[in-house]
Amino acid sequence: MTDIPTGQMTWRLPGSSECALYLRHHASEPWRSYKEFPQYVLPDPPGFSEGYATFLALLKQKWQAL
Repeated sequence: MTDIPTGQMTWRLPGSSECALYLRHHASEPWRSYKEFPQYVLPDPPGFSEGYATFLALLKQKWQAL
């Protein structure tokens, strides 16, 4: 995961009760499931939420958590 453009991450879409990781590169873009970004997806440790490893890696790359 080098030279990754920064973006935004959220665990819950507005108006949704589903807790899942969503990403977008720019605030003007719609939210998309992290799985739609295979270049960023990392395997999660057993027992952790889906997307947790990806979330931590992108956070270290200065992505904004909302």
